[in-house]
Parts: sequence; C-alpha cells; structure tokens
Amino acid sequence: MDSNLDFHSVRDRVFGDLGLFQQVSGLYDGQWVAGEGRGLIAIHSPINNECLAEVAVAGEKDYDRLIERAWASFDEWSRVPAPKRGEVVRAIGDRLRAYVDSLGLLVTLEVGKTPVEGKGEVQEMIDIADFAVGLSRQLYGMTIASERQDHRLYEQWHPYGVVGVITAFNFPCAVWSWNAFIAAVIGNVVVWKPSPSAALTAIATTNIVNDVLDEQGLPPLFFLAVDGAGEIGQRMSSDSRLPLLSFTGSVRTGREVAARVGERLGRSILELGGNNAAIVTPEADMEIALRGVAFGALATAAQRCTTTRRLILHESLSDSFLPRLVEAFRNVKVGSPLESGVLVGPLIDSRAVDGYSSAIGRAEAAGGQVLVGNSVLALPGLEGGNYVAPTLIEGLPPDSDIVSEETFAPILYVFRYSDLQEAFAIHNCVPQGLSSAIFSNNLREVEAFLSVIGSDCGLASVNTGTAGAEIGGAFGGEKETGGGRESGSDAWKAYARRQTVTVNYGDQLPLAQGVTFDVN
Repeated sequence: MDSNLDFHSVRDRVFGDLGLFQQVSGLYDGQWVAGEGRGLIAIHSPINNECLAEVAVAGEKDYDRLIERAWASFDEWSRVPAPKRGEVVRAIGDRLRAYVDSLGLLVTLEVGKTPVEGKGEVQEMIDIADFAVGLSRQLYGMTIASERQDHRLYEQWHPYGVVGVITAFNFPCAVWSWNAFIAAVIGNVVVWKPSPSAALTAIATTNIVNDVLDEQGLPPLFFLAVDGAGEIGQRMSSDSRLPLLSFTGSVRTGREVAARVGERLGRSILELGGNNAAIVTPEADMEIALRGVAFGALATAAQRCTTTRRLILHESLSDSFLPRLVEAFRNVKVGSPLESGVLVGPLIDSRAVDGYSSAIGRAEAAGGQVLVGNSVLALPGLEGGNYVAPTLIEGLPPDSDIVSEETFAPILYVFRYSDLQEAFAIHNCVPQGLSSAIFSNNLREVEAFLSVIGSDCGLASVNTGTAGAEIGGAFGGEKETGGGRESGSDAWKAYARRQTVTVNYGDQLPLAQGVTFDVN
C-alpha cells in the first residue's frame, strides 16, 4: 500500500464526513467563533509530519465570555430532571455511533493510533454515554438514622455548576467523555481545553455533541477553548468560577495545576503519570503473559498512561520467557498506522523521539544493557514521521533515576526477582501508582498481589495487561499519579457537591449530643 496516497484519501474523506477544513475555529462559546484575526496553530500528523489543518485559538477575552455563557447554560440545564438529562446524553451517544469510523480515523491521522484503536476510542465515548444514561436514574443519596426524635437525616448531591476539563493528546476524546457525560447527567456544564496536538478531534467531537443539543432546543453544554501555549489552561486552574477542574497530563504540569487550584481552595481530579509494572511468575500461563506484556508495552506506541514500562520477571524465566519477548519486540511491525499489519505507529512529535533517545542514553550511562531496539527509524515514504524501534533494557537498579521517570515511548525495563516479596518491593519503589498486573495461576500469589502488601496502584489486574480499562470501574491511581478517579463505579461523586440535610418535623427542638439551650 502506498501510505502517502492512502493518507491523503483518508484525510479528504474524514474531513468531508466531519465538516473540517484547512482552517477551523478552536473556540466554541455557544457558537463557533470565526477565526479571523486570531492566532493560528498548525496541526501536524505524526504519521508523516504533514499539516492537517490550522486551528484558530482562543484568547484572553474569549475565555471570560465563554465562562459567563457556560454559567448561563448551567442555570437552565440544572433545572432539567436528571433522567431527562440522561435521555439527552443517550441521544448524543446514538449520534456518535454514526461517526465511529470517521472520528476514529481522525484520531489515527492526528495522534497516530491504529484505526482499530482510534475506533475503540470513539466506542469508549459511546460506552460511557450508555453508562451515564443509567447513572442519571441512580444518583442516590443516603438516609441516616437521626439521634433526635422526629428528625430525618439524609444526604443529597448537587452539581457544582461549570466543570473544567483539560485533556492530553493520547486519548483525545475518550477521557473528555469520562468527565463530560458523567458531569452532564449530574447537571453540570463542561469547559474543555484539549491538547493542541489533538485539537481537530476535540473540534469534531464538540461539533457532533452540540448539534444534538441544538436540535433539541437545549442550551450549549460542552464548551471548547483550544490554545497554543497553555494560557487557557493556566486561567482555568486559577479561576474560582470553575469549582472543579479535571486535569490529565504529566506529573510536572499536574503539580502546577494542583497548586493553583489548591490556592483558591478549589477541587481537582488529577490523572497524572504512570510507571506501570507487570510481574510474571513461574505459575503463569506463558502465552497469556507474553501477549499481555507485549500489548501493554507496545499499544499506542507506548503512549498510554497505563503502558507497561517495567517487567518484573522471575529469575527462572530468563532463558525461556525473555527471549520470546525479545523476538516479539524485534518482529513487531512499526510504521504508518494506515498500513495493514502495523501494530506500533508513530510517537506524537519530534520531542517525544528526543525523549526516547535521551532515556536510552541515560539508561546505558547508568549501566543498562539494550537487548533489542534503540533506533530512530526513517521509514520509506514516511521520512517526516516520528518512528522508533521498541526497546528492551535490563541491568538497571529498580530505583534508578531513569526507571523512576515516565518516558512516553516504547521502552520496557526488565528486572529479575527470586521471591514474591522482592517482586512487590521492586514493583512499589517508583513514585507513580497507576496500573499494575500479575501473571500467575497460583491463588496465593494472586491474593498476595491484591492485598495491602502487594500492588500500591489504583488499578490492579490479574492475567491481563496494565494497558486499558473498562469504563464500568473507577479509573485513577495513587502517589504521584494524583489520586483522582474518573469514569465508572461511584466516580460520579467527584462531579457533585454533597449536602447533608436535617429535617425537624416535630414540635420540639431537641439538640444533638444531648445539648440543652433554653432562652426562656
């Protein structure tokens, strides 16, 4: 297949389906704001570095107007009964079903995911919409036994108002939906600042979902502000008009966001870095373990926060499991995600390639041995793309500086252990705590991993990889990963304020704890 010719035909079809042009607005404040006179950022495809489009970005004055309009929408939206809000989100999910292929391919063009991964991301938005529909009828409070006679004590949940969402490039629409659809059924309005590297996906998504609202005569609920250098994100972090801010990104930037939000006593949901490990024991099914580790380490070119970045391998498997993994890394097809059989696409940009090379150099300087990989690839017809060879490195101390950092590139560090307690110590010695996995059919090993002495991560998997998660469970991690939770389970409570209510329906005024007070 001629990938360049295929690239252009796919681009033209996707742009036609989604109503995109060579220059588009990145500002939706209830309507799409014209781009004339605004700054522009160019969106380059990591596949071949070709410019897909230019996006007109939001400015300082735009931001204040957008926030004011978002609050005006909240006043109307919050009065709609929650089950009715769920029906609106159902209609949005149905509309997204019509765009699975074209929106999924836009994800491929813009961030380099394979088409099946791009389509899967759009499907994840649909799945969370379905979840939110059911949730809209299950926003339960708790009734509590009152110690006072003729009193009722209970709790209820109210929307915060306008919620800010800042997302990263690697999941350019799915993570937004985790926040936006859950927040919306609770009664919130959402302001989205996407990564500039994934602005087109955000624009297309915003257009699709707000078209549904327009057709139903509803106010705009999903606002969008694309910026070029983080100005809007900084405003959102410091803005007391956003009582809740959800941020997905690096630990470094997350610290800055948390400090700004904390300074104004706001609330934040932080989904920061991952440095995830898979433990493989002699009791594992080796075929499942090999596939789980390989997928975890290579999916999305290792640009997931849940990517497997460390393999903790029992020493008895060094001569059996490890050589097979080396061959898997050596033989995996790297290239344009639009080409058949490609499993590992490009990194997002040249800075990510530099980060890959720098990490390997630091690892070698610290005594690491490269088993396979360590190559920046110049692929025929894709010379402008950002391709690297999947790399395995062993021989480093588990707590070395480079291992303790998250490198968004296909580098997997290998460590050996002799007993399970040593494996747990290696596993838990990094600052991050997002996703974890053990491959074992031994019940005692599995339960130890899942106990308080085992994985210290927010996500723990048995006989499946670290990468990826179902929407039904709460997603998030511990330690430097931030401690936030999004998506399923009771993560919805993060988007609502809890109110404890006391009702006295009697003709006396008894006080709690036996306190008496008489003004007569």
